[in-house]
Amino acid sequence: MKPVCWTLTRKKNKEEVTEPSNQLELIQEPEEIKHPSLTLQFTFKALCETLKKLQENDFRMFKWKLWSHYPQPFSASQSMDIVDLVDRLLESFTCEMSVQITRTILVSVSKKNVAEHLRMLYIKNQIRHELCELMIQKYSEVSITEGQTMPLDDIYVDVSTLSCFDNGPNIEHEVMQIAKPYTKKNPGKRQSLAETVSQEWVTKSHARQVYLYGLAGSGKSMFVKKLALDWARGRSHQNFSFVYVIAIREMNEYLETKVSLMDIVNKLYPMAQRIKTEGLRYENNEALFIFDGLDEYPEEFNFNRTEIHSDATCPMTMRVLLTNLLRGRFLSRSRFMITSRPHADRCAPWDGHYDEIEMGSFSDENKDEYFRKRFKDPTQATRVIEHVKSVKTLHIMCCLPLFCTLLADECQLVFRESRTEEKLPTNITYMYTKLLLKLVHIRRTRAPDFSPEEELKLLMDLGKFAFTLLEKGQFHIKRTKCPEISHIEAVNRSGICTQYMTTPFVLCHEDVVCFLHPTMQEYMAALYAYLSFRNHDKNIFDQPIKSKFRLSTKGHKIMELYKAAVEKSLQCPDGKLDMFLRFLFGMGCKTNQELLLPFHKPPSSHHSTVFMYIKKITSLSNQGISGGGLNANTHFQYLFIFFNTLASQLCCA
Repeated sequence: MKPVCWTLTRKKNKEEVTEPSNQLELIQEPEEIKHPSLTLQFTFKALCETLKKLQENDFRMFKWKLWSHYPQPFSASQSMDIVDLVDRLLESFTCEMSVQITRTILVSVSKKNVAEHLRMLYIKNQIRHELCELMIQKYSEVSITEGQTMPLDDIYVDVSTLSCFDNGPNIEHEVMQIAKPYTKKNPGKRQSLAETVSQEWVTKSHARQVYLYGLAGSGKSMFVKKLALDWARGRSHQNFSFVYVIAIREMNEYLETKVSLMDIVNKLYPMAQRIKTEGLRYENNEALFIFDGLDEYPEEFNFNRTEIHSDATCPMTMRVLLTNLLRGRFLSRSRFMITSRPHADRCAPWDGHYDEIEMGSFSDENKDEYFRKRFKDPTQATRVIEHVKSVKTLHIMCCLPLFCTLLADECQLVFRESRTEEKLPTNITYMYTKLLLKLVHIRRTRAPDFSPEEELKLLMDLGKFAFTLLEKGQFHIKRTKCPEISHIEAVNRSGICTQYMTTPFVLCHEDVVCFLHPTMQEYMAALYAYLSFRNHDKNIFDQPIKSKFRLSTKGHKIMELYKAAVEKSLQCPDGKLDMFLRFLFGMGCKTNQELLLPFHKPPSSHHSTVFMYIKKITSLSNQGISGGGLNANTHFQYLFIFFNTLASQLCCA
């Protein structure tokens, strides 16, 4: 339906005279409200909604007035219903003209309140349009590597959210079967991005707030960007007229001053200021506020000793503002979504009314989809997918979107710099070190005053914690029995650990702390062993062990650490130290030493001796040495394959 402008000037041909017999003096010139947001679709909907507010007699008067001013197009207006009338109005006039004619006639029949409602509709539409344009500008492109961006729509994989929290981390493992702690909770039901905070949720849930929890690198911020972009492009969440995304790190700028919630919103989204200046207000479920990264707030919340405020325009300290926000005191007609890592001390008030959901991990299908989107060349994408599946630990760890990104970066570097079919990265220690450094980098943005010495101490404390659990064959521990490690640092800021709730007994709940994945625990334990020797000349295997293998280690004391680690691993029939051993030996690679340089002394050339030692073990094991039932160990075949693989890696390093 293409609108035709109905001119108000007399044409030369008398048969084309369109000037009304009684010219209507408009209350505002149509040019004054010209705006890209005033589309045909919106105008039709707004006019219909406005005219439905009229009583039957008032609607008849409206039609009579319209006919009296424009008799030719509305000669049969008395028999028209609202839809037919609006349809004819838009066929005869432009959108701007149609709105102004309707407003003017409504005022003339003493329906100023209805005319004002129409004005508010198109002002809201203008604000929404400008907000959408800003969202598209901010989130349509994302950085994937340094200096390279891609459209978010081209790279995003819809990771399902889980309808309840405390599902626990992924415990899939290459070597062992790890038991998951018992909980009475049913596994969360998977729901797509469009189903999260949807109209159905708004209708069914009495909660105004929803907390989205997820591990570090699970894709929470990307999820938020995609939600905002889909809303701005009209794909989902159209039940909200306004969506505001506010990063907590942006709010942290006001830690030393007083500010109101609306001051922050208006600074980040200047078009929102018109809501107050135009006399508008947020109506039922009309606005969605998303606060991303609550774990980046540096202070703790005290819900019992913080004064209560409910005025979103009143300046207050950031602590008071966020505490009242989490209590649901502000903007009672709006909805709120808060994203965070699983807190050691939950950020939601115990007596609040809210829903909790959790970011799911990449499924096998998600992993393949991500690599196909990341690598536009189908041949490269297929090669990467096959490569990842060939290294089981890499494939398992790709459940974490951040790990997928880091691995894709490395593969892309190979494709960019190599003209031949160079081998893709298989050194899992190298990839885990890249993940650790990325988490450390993210953490430093949260605690910039943390010195390198304090950073190293935290990593060593976490590594010692990991090794202690590993020796006991544990992959989680009660929070109350954790060693003296700051929960805020370990869980909230470092991202290396996480916390969730279990149900050990019928009426008992307890919080347990674990690493973001069992292999991350094994890696941190290996890092602790390696750095303890490199920085303090300490062998964590201080118990003397009689060696089955003889190799001259003169001048290479670190070989004693490797020998003790091998002996310890071979004594564990369940293979609980196999991956630890693999990570420990991988740290002897030159490339990995260079990555770890900020945490230890300059690298040495002992990796060649490590290579000799592994060749010695491989040779002896191939001859069938079986002292102490060596061949009876179920994990020995795994170690044998590992030693051969690692030897080839070290030879090339």
